[in-house]
Amino acid sequence: MAKEAQGESSRPVNWAGNIRYTAEHVHRPASPDALRTLVAGSRQVRVLGSGHTFNRLADTDTTRGALVSLAGLPHVTEVDTAARTVRVGGGVRYAELAAHVHRHGLALAAMASLPHISVAGAVATGSHGSGDTTPPLSAAVREVELVTADGSPAVVRRGEPDFAAAVVSLGALGVVTALTLDLEPAYEVESHVFDGFPMADLDTDGAVAAVTGSASSVSLFTDWRTPRWTQVWLKRRCDGPEVRFPWSAPVTEQRHPVLGRAGANCTAQGGLPGPWHERLPHFRPQFTPSSGAELQSEYLVPRTEARPALAALAEAGQTVAAALQVCEVRTVAGDDQWLSPAYGRDSLAVHFTWTPELPLAGEAVAAVEEALAPFAARPHWGKVFTVSHRWLRDVHPRLTDFARVASRWDAGGKFRNDFLRTVLEG
Repeated sequence: MAKEAQGESSRPVNWAGNIRYTAEHVHRPASPDALRTLVAGSRQVRVLGSGHTFNRLADTDTTRGALVSLAGLPHVTEVDTAARTVRVGGGVRYAELAAHVHRHGLALAAMASLPHISVAGAVATGSHGSGDTTPPLSAAVREVELVTADGSPAVVRRGEPDFAAAVVSLGALGVVTALTLDLEPAYEVESHVFDGFPMADLDTDGAVAAVTGSASSVSLFTDWRTPRWTQVWLKRRCDGPEVRFPWSAPVTEQRHPVLGRAGANCTAQGGLPGPWHERLPHFRPQFTPSSGAELQSEYLVPRTEARPALAALAEAGQTVAAALQVCEVRTVAGDDQWLSPAYGRDSLAVHFTWTPELPLAGEAVAAVEEALAPFAARPHWGKVFTVSHRWLRDVHPRLTDFARVASRWDAGGKFRNDFLRTVLEG
């Protein structure tokens, strides 16, 4: 999704267009040997992924830094049907991986809303799907392959001491060239969309849990302009319980999360069963995901704090709504990756799709962070946030441990940039 800018500057820009990278161009090594040579000979290396970050996590500090895309490497997708695993290259995107895995009669347990993003980049930033019992995408990882600072290959496996730092790693340990993921037998999913209902309907003990537990994956959408959920999307695994949703009525037409936009961009709804990879994401890979012209933020709070956190956001609704296209609320199960936004706690994830006007969005982000400060909110690493190192240290209990591991793997700081130094060092 990253692209070369046109006009005034030829430096590459991210998918959203809000970040013009400092590096003059993107290196696209065509072989593992070329990648290792590039890493060994560079003073600074950052990996771009699919360009679907909204901050400077992937940026270099100078024009001479090596901004690297792995899209030119062989697209490895090696399925082991007996072990139910797949080894996937660092440049592969979820849409490509999912279709390949499905052809072998297997499946991933979860996918993000967008199948357009790279697997390695999504895992490294703690991205997630949805569901009370569904942990982030990183939970599927059993092995990480990296190129380290001197160009040497390395492997970290589940159960080894550094594994909890090596999966959601923000690119701080090395260049992730491949991941091995757990798979399960293929399954079908059906997607149902319901009209909204008053937020007050969730203001009772157990109401939030009743809604989020009404299907395998539940997304509540709102614009915060009125105290109402505008839509509710339920995705049910066809091998699971039937959907029971008495709060509002189902709709028959194809819907988009942002009201008024074309529902054809979205995966099939209306309760029509289909393959897991064609239902779990919200958007079809052949269309522009989400709205296209946007900024994004996301924060995860403990699920036990769902009601007061949502009430606090409602209080900030006027400021938030002024910059908002849509807000999505989902649940995520806790995991054990140190820098995962869901580390150690079942979480409520509140995602904001902003208008692309940064000053307006900036005011809204500040209002959201003020509202969620009492609830130990953890921001998504790849999206817009302004919280300090102190905030991050307080809400991520293993942040200091992660920094020590990263320094051991990369003593010279080749994989660090200004963004990471702020996150890890203050």
